[in-house]
Amino acid sequence: MGLSGLCVAHCFATALILGLLASAGGFFASPLFHEAGLVLAILLGAVALGHGAVVHGFMMPAAIGSLGLGIMAGALTMDHGLQESVYTLLGVGILALGHDLNHRAGR
Repeated sequence: MGLSGLCVAHCFATALILGLLASAGGFFASPLFHEAGLVLAILLGAVALGHGAVVHGFMMPAAIGSLGLGIMAGALTMDHGLQESVYTLLGVGILALGHDLNHRAGR
């Protein structure tokens, strides 16, 4: 009975979320939405890298992650398009590498 209830909740939530996303598509495609999300990601990434450097005492993960943050910040200065997307994804990938190194340093 519990599993059936979860199934009903899942189906209802999926339909509701997809409906909301379809109607809000213009908002999510807006450059302002992307820029605000990128600024938030940069701030959270900087806090996490700084915390890891303090806790573990290793600067290499923070240095690598900071390069990714810088590339992401540089993407904010570009026009909304392919070049901005490429730089954003490159920065996010390098930041993820820094986070992974930070995680490994904690083991």
